[in-house]
Amino acid sequence: MSSTSRDALVLRPFEGLPNEQDLVAMRQLIPAATMAAKTTAEHGAVDVEIATILPMAWPAVRRTDGSITVGIQAAYPGGDLSRGIGQAIKLALALEPGNPITSVTLDDDAPRLQEILDLTGDFTIAVHDTFEFWLDPSAERTPEIESSIQEANQSIMPTRAVAGLEHAYWVDAGPKEHLRWVLDADEEKVIDAVTRLHARRESGVGEGTKYVGSFRAEGLAIPVWDLPKGFGAAGVEAEAEAFRTRFEEALHTEEPLTALERRARGGIVARQVTLR
Repeated sequence: MSSTSRDALVLRPFEGLPNEQDLVAMRQLIPAATMAAKTTAEHGAVDVEIATILPMAWPAVRRTDGSITVGIQAAYPGGDLSRGIGQAIKLALALEPGNPITSVTLDDDAPRLQEILDLTGDFTIAVHDTFEFWLDPSAERTPEIESSIQEANQSIMPTRAVAGLEHAYWVDAGPKEHLRWVLDADEEKVIDAVTRLHARRESGVGEGTKYVGSFRAEGLAIPVWDLPKGFGAAGVEAEAEAFRTRFEEALHTEEPLTALERRARGGIVARQVTLR
């Protein structure tokens, strides 16, 4: 029997999984990405591809080769996202190859990802420019399938992992570019760090950039910066080492906030939102 009831609210569902921060990014930030995993020996040691989203927002697909692809952005029942996705994998294991799971209902013993996946893997993320990963390698590429993928590709906002800033993602959102950084740090300390830098006029990533707020998702803090149009992922990477150094220094500072910093903090706190 799993350690929490199927209806229990879990604010940090991916805690204890390798690469928790990129799993949160796949759920909230990235249009097209995959991550390789495998079920435990008890569950058959089956290859599992964790994906951002699947066609028709299906929770999971059993591929013709017997492997499973599961969509982390699909809708799942209950208060524990990890349990919902784990149940999708469990249901897909029972399918004949070549079929999707179209909806998920939780069993009383629905497994969490932490229970059904082999946690010794590295869970490395791969960010994609297209939804080509939807294709079953052995399936026929019909005109209908090609059209579906092309249509879906048009919705993708260009997104890149930022070299030198782990778990940070640059995105071209059309009129603006953004940097979004998934942090495994106490949220109050993240706010304090931004506050300290803001008071010194050093909270931007580089010239023309601006901290605009942060949000909470799956229990982690995700600060966001606006970037000038054309700044690009390369622009962030050029500033990454200096920016990371001053941010981490501010994050680990134990000194009380100064009067100036305390006044600035109210404005920073006002920019926090929660996504669930």
